[in-house]
Amino acid sequence: MTEHTDRETGEITEKAPVAAFLASHLNGRTEEELSGEFHTLLEAVRAHGKKGSMTITFIVDPPANGVESAPMPIGIESAVKAPKPTPVKSLYFLDDDGLPVREDPRQMAMDFRTAPATNTFKDA
Repeated sequence: MTEHTDRETGEITEKAPVAAFLASHLNGRTEEELSGEFHTLLEAVRAHGKKGSMTITFIVDPPANGVESAPMPIGIESAVKAPKPTPVKSLYFLDDDGLPVREDPRQMAMDFRTAPATNTFKDA
């Protein structure tokens, strides 16, 4: 526990350290899950060379029925925004109807025919 002095009253109170709370929440399962998500984030940032983020949210409900001595439900949620690889793109043209096509609709088409196959070669 850490001490905190109230500025108005001068009263010294204790504060619960957040790291210790996270380590003990749900018998350590929360800390294990958060550590795993954090490791995944670090690997994705290293792999893709882009920034990522992780947000940890404490959800605290008031005591049941407003009873001051009742327990307070506390939950922890996390959200990871890991970078992803840049998707591969391909080039398209828009035809007269606005549809994507692979060949330029303004380019004149040329007819090609297959040359006959031969196994004979001329000597030079």
